[in-house]
Amino acid sequence: MYKEIFTDINLNPSEAIIYEYLLKNGESPAGEIIKKTPLKRGLVYKILDSLVEKGLVIEKRSIPSKKQGRSKISHFMPNHPEKLREFIENEKKRLDKAKNTLEANMPAIISDFNLISGKPGVRFFEGLEGIKKILADSLTAKETIYSFADLEAVVKFIDKINQDYVNKRDALQINKKVIFIDSLFVRNYLKNYHRDTTFMRFIDHKLYPFSSVMQIYDGKISYITLSAKNKVGVLIENENIYQMHKSLFEFAWSNAQTWD
Repeated sequence: MYKEIFTDINLNPSEAIIYEYLLKNGESPAGEIIKKTPLKRGLVYKILDSLVEKGLVIEKRSIPSKKQGRSKISHFMPNHPEKLREFIENEKKRLDKAKNTLEANMPAIISDFNLISGKPGVRFFEGLEGIKKILADSLTAKETIYSFADLEAVVKFIDKINQDYVNKRDALQINKKVIFIDSLFVRNYLKNYHRDTTFMRFIDHKLYPFSSVMQIYDGKISYITLSAKNKVGVLIENENIYQMHKSLFEFAWSNAQTWD
């Protein structure tokens, strides 16, 4: 009757069977639960211990008479159903923590996968939250970040996000070389721009137009496409692709215009 509800809140099927049995039958010794449920003896004891640990079942031990000549007998009874709500909240906190841990370690996990599969790791990101994530990944860079950027598009679509990102990058002392599309807007915007961690050069916006951002670092290449309709990010992790893009950037950097 309740089994599906209990499994939906992340009890396993055996836990759901025993918890429902105790709800309907009340306090019971383990031996009776073994007889009245389809579960094997060893599993019943294991599940009862698990339910007690989760706070959903209470274990009570009684001392038998001398005539019985046996050790203490354990009886089990369900805790108040309100404990199910508490259990759900604890599970939610546990999963949130697990998610954060997974996100923090995902780059390393993907790297290990790439090594055994020989395939480039590709991740896609959408919307402003996706762009925040793809920029945050570059804050783990152990080397100078190489970047192509349409600064006018950045200011137009993600100015606040970019300013927060730049402040964090500066605080972490992560250097960046950027090739900007040259324009009067860009020159005016960068006139008083600090250059402690940012080194910039320029290419002609008429000869080489684009409206995206590319970043190259630590065996990765990220792309952010900025427009009114679509804000999409792609992160590729592959050593060969990374080396090719890095070489192309260095070639472009050596031929780009320096600040006048």
